[in-house]
Amino acid sequence: MRFWGEILAGLPDNNELVIGVIRKIMPYGAFCVLPEYNNLEAFLHVSEIAPRWIKNIHEFVSEGQRHVLKVHHVDLEKKQVDVSIKRVTESEKKQKLELMKSEKRAAKLLEVSIKASGLQVKESEVLPKIEAVHGDLFSCFQVAAEQGEDALKIIDIPQKLKEQIIEVARKNIKKPVVHISGVMSLTCYGVNGVDSVKKILSVKEKDVSIFYMGAPKYGISLTSEDYKKGEKKLNQVVEHIKDLAMKNNCTFMFEREKS
Repeated sequence: MRFWGEILAGLPDNNELVIGVIRKIMPYGAFCVLPEYNNLEAFLHVSEIAPRWIKNIHEFVSEGQRHVLKVHHVDLEKKQVDVSIKRVTESEKKQKLELMKSEKRAAKLLEVSIKASGLQVKESEVLPKIEAVHGDLFSCFQVAAEQGEDALKIIDIPQKLKEQIIEVARKNIKKPVVHISGVMSLTCYGVNGVDSVKKILSVKEKDVSIFYMGAPKYGISLTSEDYKKGEKKLNQVVEHIKDLAMKNNCTFMFEREKS
């Protein structure tokens, strides 16, 4: 996988997400260039801009605009590329923009690492060796931040550069954090009802918090570095509370918070 700033030869693949810059607008569509492919020209037909009929194309695109586009046809012989805006989903658009941001950041981190190492090596020499192991540059920094030397062991680059990559990664890459939450409904009857509720909800688990939302509702939230692990832990805590509620003749319900 390339990082932002690298210019690719050849043509993009069908269904590939690319960045396009609008260069010339015609009544029937717009010509744009693809910076990731050495400013290769691509054509955006008016029917591929929006899911509905367009009366005035200028209401949707303007010269100089950048768009996330999806390649929907490539003519290898004529080297013609047709692209679309309407075929790009919101999640795909977000993914592409986040990838661009990560690629730019990774390129800068590699530049800093090389400079700090004091070695006379070029990014273009180092990058293919890193990609051969980790797939892309940003992933390399992510793994280096977590695993240290083990992440770079089999990459054929100078040891001094490896040390700087690890140091730069640990200073600049934070572990991802996910938040999982839900709402519990807990009612305990009798004269000791309030004490029973307090006892049942006194969970002493790291990264788990329970808070009052107005009787009989209580919120529960958890932070984790991994969604699946976090989901599993939350379920375990909720099951524990449910068991205690049943033993104390209390009513209990739980509902995951919708994202």
